[in-house]
Amino acid sequence: MSTRDTVGEDAGHDGGRRAFPGTGEGTRAVRAGLPEPVRHEPTLPGPVFAAHFHLPGDPTGPYTYGRDENPTWTLLERAIGELEAPGQDVETLVFASGMAAISAVLFSQLRAGDAVVLPSDGYQVLPLVRAQLEAYGIEVRTAPTGGDAQLDVLDGAKLLWIETPSNPGLDVCDVRRLAEAAHARGALVAVDNTLATPLGQRPLDLGADFSVASGTKQLSGHGDILLGYVTGRSAEAMTAVRRWRKIVGAIPGPMEAWLAHRSLATLQLRVDRQCANALAVAEALRDRPEELGVRYPGLVDDPSYEIASRQMRRYGCVVSFTLPTRARADRFLEALRLVDDATSFGGVRSTAERRGRWGGDAVPEGFVRFSVGAEDPEDLVADVLRALEESAG
Repeated sequence: MSTRDTVGEDAGHDGGRRAFPGTGEGTRAVRAGLPEPVRHEPTLPGPVFAAHFHLPGDPTGPYTYGRDENPTWTLLERAIGELEAPGQDVETLVFASGMAAISAVLFSQLRAGDAVVLPSDGYQVLPLVRAQLEAYGIEVRTAPTGGDAQLDVLDGAKLLWIETPSNPGLDVCDVRRLAEAAHARGALVAVDNTLATPLGQRPLDLGADFSVASGTKQLSGHGDILLGYVTGRSAEAMTAVRRWRKIVGAIPGPMEAWLAHRSLATLQLRVDRQCANALAVAEALRDRPEELGVRYPGLVDDPSYEIASRQMRRYGCVVSFTLPTRARADRFLEALRLVDDATSFGGVRSTAERRGRWGGDAVPEGFVRFSVGAEDPEDLVADVLRALEESAG
């Protein structure tokens, strides 16, 4: 089911109720996507496991086949649309992973002979995407996120892909400025909103055509599912995205979709706690006598703060910094007691990793990406500072 609906109107196959205009983000997150109450039924219906549905006669109606639609997706897609663009006419589609969502936008909108602009400092799988795009005869141009450098390579492009804040470097670009420039040249604009979440940034309000994210990260927040989504305004563009999902079958399982929707109820609580904790950790790292090259868009002295403060409402849960050597970074990670050495980010339990171990990111060997969780800030800061002292020896 699409979320092409307006707040206050009947939104879907089951006459779902809408968030009321003017409600706060916490209220919206708690209520988003819920159906109209039915006596003796759960507030959030359980996951629907079905490959096919009763379908007498012509194949019309909301649910026909499990690769195309599912009632559990319907509720989640509606909920995400309410968070990404409250009160607006948008459509959301959920996918099996963030990369499935990214691929759906790129490969549904681009054809041989087109040009696309990607960030040169984006998610480490983007180089693989670039190689596949080029194999299909699509020209790929790249430029860094910082300084709105993608403006310089926009001419003649069909699609601009923005990632802000960038992962893992945490640079920020001016989405509105880039979107206006891209639209003036006839290009579509997609923004990877994974690090910010809809509570931190609304790309569609800033002029983007697509907001794309990995729901694996802070949106679901517990490190236990893989999920992705695309939210867009254009019915034509989103029809192409839906068609791509059908062709490749990159659909989420109903349990994963249900778990994600269940988790949205605590999204504001988690995001607010994690962002506050991230700022506390970033400030503690910045105030260390050794220079660590700390990056966090919420630090007032961060290079990205000015732009981030204009377009973001919250600054995310990821902090990055660089230790002098690979060995020092490894010792630091081993010395942590409250932080797991794991990849990904956005979970309620803090994680950190030496990002260079994967390859694909242009970062120093001692670069650490720290995903700040929901633990007590005093405990986290103490653990980080103690691990820095131990690893220095």
